[in-house]
Amino acid sequence: MKYTYISDLKDHVGKEVTIAGWLYNKRSSGKVRFVIVRDGTGICQTTAFKPEVDPAVFETCDKLDQETSLKVTGVVRKDDRAPGGYELSIKEITILGESKDFPISPKEHGVAFLMENRHLWLRSIKQHATLRVRHQVIKAVRDFFDNRGFTLLDTPILTANACEGTTTLFETDYFGQKAYLSQSGQLYNEANAMAFGKVYCFGPTFRAEKSKTRRHLTEFWMVEPEVAFMDLEGNMDLAEEFVEYVVGQVVEKCRNELKILERDITKLECVKRPFPRISYAETQKFLQTKKEEYASSADPELKKLSEDMLKNGLGDDLGAADETAIGINHDRPVMVHRYPSAVKAFYMKNDPQNPEYALCVDVIAPEGVGEIIGGGQREESLEVLEGKIKHHGLPLEAFKWYLDLRRYGTVPHSGFGMGIERMVTWVTGTHHVRETIPFPRLMDTIWP
Repeated sequence: MKYTYISDLKDHVGKEVTIAGWLYNKRSSGKVRFVIVRDGTGICQTTAFKPEVDPAVFETCDKLDQETSLKVTGVVRKDDRAPGGYELSIKEITILGESKDFPISPKEHGVAFLMENRHLWLRSIKQHATLRVRHQVIKAVRDFFDNRGFTLLDTPILTANACEGTTTLFETDYFGQKAYLSQSGQLYNEANAMAFGKVYCFGPTFRAEKSKTRRHLTEFWMVEPEVAFMDLEGNMDLAEEFVEYVVGQVVEKCRNELKILERDITKLECVKRPFPRISYAETQKFLQTKKEEYASSADPELKKLSEDMLKNGLGDDLGAADETAIGINHDRPVMVHRYPSAVKAFYMKNDPQNPEYALCVDVIAPEGVGEIIGGGQREESLEVLEGKIKHHGLPLEAFKWYLDLRRYGTVPHSGFGMGIERMVTWVTGTHHVRETIPFPRLMDTIWP
């Protein structure tokens, strides 16, 4: 049997169709029964009037339970008051699969309970909207790079070497050898860039950080472009254009989902180039001023933020509180560049003007979400890169193939990585990153 999707009802006004889905909700009013059906593409109110339908239809409407799967046949009517703007006058209704005591009800549930029932929580309207936005973010990512001549090339998930050091790697046995789940496709993507010029990889990445913050997952999806003959300034230009495009596509294509999520779209409409570009050194002065300002604030949240800011001190990476302070003081992403080289990965190129700093950039989202992009210019010198690998205590043999990229036609090149979940967290206004992926993996969550 051919079913009509709820999203297509606008094309069938006045016609008889059959939809298939699940009971989202129901209510009654005298001789009328309202059966709200969802099918994944939308929500439709179907109505049964007692004088006009077979008594068996009315009886079936009364015994439906939440999330019962069913099919409904009826005539499509335009009704601006109905969810989605269209209504179905029921002629026939058939139960396909019963649903007794569905555990997630309209009442308030704790997060722990909802996470244990994540496979069912996905059916709720806000979770559905969030993941619809995720889909659009991913589509926008692919469209952006595909339309600019980039080639998508996959990189390994199982790898013999670390990209960011071994302390946050998941180790596994690979036929008697040590192997790791990839932290990033970047190193392999540099090889791809030397062959194709402009490339990107897009896949799952893994970080064994023992972190329980609302910004961290142990498994997440990341897109990583890499471009030959591009310096840090070009890299920042690319990241800026990329973020503007992705956010713009979400605002244009996901207005209904953002409305469901009660997202203030005006904050996303501000995301236009140019973005502020601030050096790490300038950032330290800015943060110190804000720390002192917040310390005397009457707002307890700002007071707490002040206590957490600049805890690592000068010369260290920015902490979550520092990123929050930067984000809440700007209406669009901020590009913090040239961090101390001591806190950055071995492959980052030092700034020739001041080798204590690296040619790198983090893009920090507004509204307290934190970093959404990290990247920079790679070290192209064979001798310097060998020295950095040794300095970081990494096995030189494991990087022999990576060093070959510098032996055979080395060129300046740059790239960055953007975590999909962080981006979705920001554009949807979601508090915790765990709701932006269908089945999140956290320190204490690997089920379902």
